[in-house]
Amino acid sequence: MRLTTKGRFAVTAMIDLALRQDKGPVTLAAISQRQDISLSYLEQLFGKLRRHEIVESVRGPGGGYNLARKAQHVTVADIIIAVDEPLDATQCGGKGNCHGSDHANGLHCMTHDLWATLNAKMVDYLDSVSLQDLVNQQKQKTSENQVVVMHSQHVSHTAP
Repeated sequence: MRLTTKGRFAVTAMIDLALRQDKGPVTLAAISQRQDISLSYLEQLFGKLRRHEIVESVRGPGGGYNLARKAQHVTVADIIIAVDEPLDATQCGGKGNCHGSDHANGLHCMTHDLWATLNAKMVDYLDSVSLQDLVNQQKQKTSENQVVVMHSQHVSHTAP
């Protein structure tokens, strides 16, 4: 079980968008450059995000993308599900045929319930983290880095 590139890139791009949309629509080309994600890949992801009404596109000069709803109303689970990212740790993909469809008794594998419970916990956790939470986290990191840089510059200027 692991979150694939598709889910990670979608969440990263959405954080980038949410951080910058107050200045107007954000272009995929700008996100692509800042986050080092292929433009064509972003176009695919944002098509899915738009169909799930997580983002909206603005056409024409100065166009790009905005969030379709407030960042606090978009969860990481919303984003990942929108881009068709499976959140499933079971061997059977949640189908219940862990041993294969031609297995004699068709029972779940011995660890099916463990992995199914993990799936539920993952979805609950990702559903509890909003895009706004991630934006706030990035803003906090940025302000902490600026303080460190300013402190370092101040120290170096005062040294003999």
